[in-house]
Amino acid sequence: MNAHINLGRRGEDAAVDYLVGLGWTIIDRNWRCREGELDIVAHDGRRHIVCEVKTRRSARFGDPLEAITTDKAARLRRLAWRWAAAHGVGGAPMRVDVLGLIGDGDGFSIDHLREVC
Repeated sequence: MNAHINLGRRGEDAAVDYLVGLGWTIIDRNWRCREGELDIVAHDGRRHIVCEVKTRRSARFGDPLEAITTDKAARLRRLAWRWAAAHGVGGAPMRVDVLGLIGDGDGFSIDHLREVC
């Protein structure tokens, strides 16, 4: 279990580095409420973006982006609204992106799917 948690943390850290490299500002990480958790909330200079991070050691059991079902996307959207309300930005434009990371030696390859919902 620790290896799985460690992989997830490393993936989230790599995702943050990637987003910062795009010029985005990281606003929140691992925000929780009763309904669930958001991995990353960032701002790209125009709007807030919730980023779900899915990390895998390899693509052996499928692409990490395949883990985002219609139900999961709807849940992420609800959590995004909860985050926005809790932070006083309820009327601001917001979107949900997914970052799929696959282990690539010491680092990760990153697939960024924008505006999943």
